[in-house]
Amino acid sequence: MTAHLMSSCAMRWWVAVEWIEALVADGEKRVDEIEVFYVQGTSVSADLKKRNLSLATSSEDCGLCIRTIEKGRIGASSTNNPEQWRECLDAAVASGKLATPQEWNGLPHPNAIPAGDLSFDLAMTFEPENARELLQKMLAGADEHPAEVTSGSAALSWGQVTFANTHGIRYTARHTGISASLEAISGQSTGYEFDHACCVDGVDPFAVGERATFFASRSVGGKDIPTGEYDIILSPIAYADLLSNVFVPALSGRNVHQGRSKLADRMGKEVAVPGLSMYDDPHRVNANGSTWWDAEGTPTMRIDYVKDGVLEAFAYDLKTAYRFGKTSTGNAVRGGYGGLPTIGHHNFVVDGRREEIADERVVYAHSIVGAHTANPMSGDFSVEISNPFWMENGEFSEPIRGAMLSGNVFLMHEQIFGLSKESRAIGSYILPSVRINGQRIIGK
Repeated sequence: MTAHLMSSCAMRWWVAVEWIEALVADGEKRVDEIEVFYVQGTSVSADLKKRNLSLATSSEDCGLCIRTIEKGRIGASSTNNPEQWRECLDAAVASGKLATPQEWNGLPHPNAIPAGDLSFDLAMTFEPENARELLQKMLAGADEHPAEVTSGSAALSWGQVTFANTHGIRYTARHTGISASLEAISGQSTGYEFDHACCVDGVDPFAVGERATFFASRSVGGKDIPTGEYDIILSPIAYADLLSNVFVPALSGRNVHQGRSKLADRMGKEVAVPGLSMYDDPHRVNANGSTWWDAEGTPTMRIDYVKDGVLEAFAYDLKTAYRFGKTSTGNAVRGGYGGLPTIGHHNFVVDGRREEIADERVVYAHSIVGAHTANPMSGDFSVEISNPFWMENGEFSEPIRGAMLSGNVFLMHEQIFGLSKESRAIGSYILPSVRINGQRIIGK
């Protein structure tokens, strides 16, 4: 580690929480290895009830998770009161004694982690008035179309993760977040839109309000669509639902080796149309999931899962990698301080040649309902389309009465006709709209 990096990490570490050193020292006397994951943060939020702004609130939170390893037995415990770290350590050691031993080759050692936070905005402030201002701007956008606002929310957050282990890792990372959402109704038609980012200028609240009332008002009077095969565009929202419930889980090394992935025997083979790529980009500046290290302290790197349509990699955390004789790809994530590391991704990107995909008449699906019912092994799905429209020359035309879309997620990726020029962040996904030809739509 260079002197600059070491100085930066050391400075941020000692500003954080010195009591963790005592925790690690105590744990080293009792087990082979110990890992400490500590999060702290603050947030402000405000809600809408119809067009009425509710009282904005602020909150502070923190949480500690301790993981111990003794002769391949992994124990863990968590608490939201770091002053009780001794009791938490006792519980982790005790749970490890009851665990089944597994193949284990050790926690990571320190690496030259670059200085600087990838998803942190110094310009973001956390006052209740900031959340109320976001709501007001959404309401201004909502006035662009004749629909009634039913609810909305806005929030700003700051958080810091502090990570330490037996081998000398002492990492900290800061994150900021801003989000806005609005729901509207016109007659029996509803519309919903949201946005989120890690920097203050990454969210356009006016556009959120405008799009929510647009979809609600423009969906009124939708016409039935006959059952048949149609060319369809899935928005990033709709596409993310299918990806996250079927395709991405199939890239997990744990699912691959436990016989729960349809892609298990497809390494080196085409699994998508030529030119399509899927990769995890954890070092993208100002992306929501960016990080220099994963939830186990392993350095992160770009992982190309699918390159030019060909499957090239699976994702691993330490536990799965050791069990199956692989190497961690830095893909360990946590759902919170109480969650243990599991395989995930940081910024999942779908990319390829971009073009205008709505120049010809096509069905547009803004969102879908029921993706969680898709079969993750076969890839078969049947979902309801929300806010469907006919689209032509890049413009929305006639609304379509609600319909069902059925198909197969894996086969769908071999039938993608094109990717939109723009991408959008949906949670930890960065996705374009995708056009897929010849898809089955069941009309109502």
